[in-house]
Amino acid sequence: MSSTELPSVPTATVLPKVAPVRVAEGERLRSVAFPGITLTVRSRPPAREGLPPALYVHGLGGSSQNWTELMRVLDGVVESEALDLPGFGDSPPPDDGDYSVTGHARAVIRYLDAAGRGPVHLFGNSLGGAVTTRVAAVRPDLVRTLTLVSPALPELRVQRTAVPTALLALPGVAALFARLTKEWTAEQRVRGMLALCYGDPGRVTPEGFRNAVEEMERRLQLPYFWDAMARSARGIVDAYTLGGQHGLWRQAERVLAPTLLIYGARDQMVGFRMAHRAARAFRDSRLLTLPDAGHVAMMEYPETVATAFRDLLASTTRAEGGAVNTTETKRS
Repeated sequence: MSSTELPSVPTATVLPKVAPVRVAEGERLRSVAFPGITLTVRSRPPAREGLPPALYVHGLGGSSQNWTELMRVLDGVVESEALDLPGFGDSPPPDDGDYSVTGHARAVIRYLDAAGRGPVHLFGNSLGGAVTTRVAAVRPDLVRTLTLVSPALPELRVQRTAVPTALLALPGVAALFARLTKEWTAEQRVRGMLALCYGDPGRVTPEGFRNAVEEMERRLQLPYFWDAMARSARGIVDAYTLGGQHGLWRQAERVLAPTLLIYGARDQMVGFRMAHRAARAFRDSRLLTLPDAGHVAMMEYPETVATAFRDLLASTTRAEGGAVNTTETKRS
């Protein structure tokens, strides 16, 4: 058994009833079952026929809801779907307990193969950035372009603000943290999360804050919440230690798809200094740096991220000899 293939921790046979996952106006949810995993897919009905497909993959502790606003802004440009990775959002844990980067990448590939939508415009944030990098490297036939927002690629010097999250990978730390913070309210947890992930938490609207609190309350009722967090954090750490052809930087060099890299200068999770290394590693890349953004630029500045993607799409379409039509984007 490799270091990324962890033994499964049994969860309750019957999960407790929790509040339903929030679905924004214009979105819909569906479940797709495979042997060993069930994935929840969030989508928007295409604004018109013939739009190119896009798939979005969230980061550690996130869900498909992290992409709601960007999906809305890109309505009319792409046909959007976002996955809840196994154990996150509304997707139950995988039967084998594999939360490694490879395990998550395998889930994405299984979905794309089954859906027959590829090649897609693939988006990834944080952990999802590592996952989608691996997908693009090993299955280039499934990826038309790759957009990475603060991807969790290996760093030799991890930022001090990211250390507590990395410590979740250590055995027992997640359970200890859960006990120590048992009395914390959902509001306190959300404020801490926003302070860590946003360049400016003040950009979150009152409605957005209420929705985040509601989602936090729902997640804390799930018996596998901390296990999924700990094992996925361990999966990232394990991926950082892999060398040779399985190393994430080596796999980044193998990516053939045109790649858009987006980094926030106020990111407390992924070092801003990694932006230029990433731009050198991906062979066909363009780099967007946002001075006021944190770790989730697609949530803080969806219009800016959408504009950069439309530029990538237009240049890719021209290179392929196709027509370009991105004029139907909805703006807030």
